[in-house]
Amino acid sequence: MTLEASVVHGDWEYQPVRLPRDVTRLNATAELGLRAQFGGWELARTLLYADGTRKVWLRRKLSRMREAVGA
Repeated sequence: MTLEASVVHGDWEYQPVRLPRDVTRLNATAELGLRAQFGGWELARTLLYADGTRKVWLRRKLSRMREAVGA
């Protein structure tokens, strides 16, 4: 998995993640599930490329604490 820089848009923070073609759906589900459980992320969008790689966008609502800290 390749993480890209997070982007803040309005009240949401987005984090694009690139999944190589050799990552199984089961492994991708497990990894994204851990991010959801411990990081507060939810799946916003997925895109499947012709070469078999996937790009997913995760999002989470910005909290007042994160905005104050700048994380």
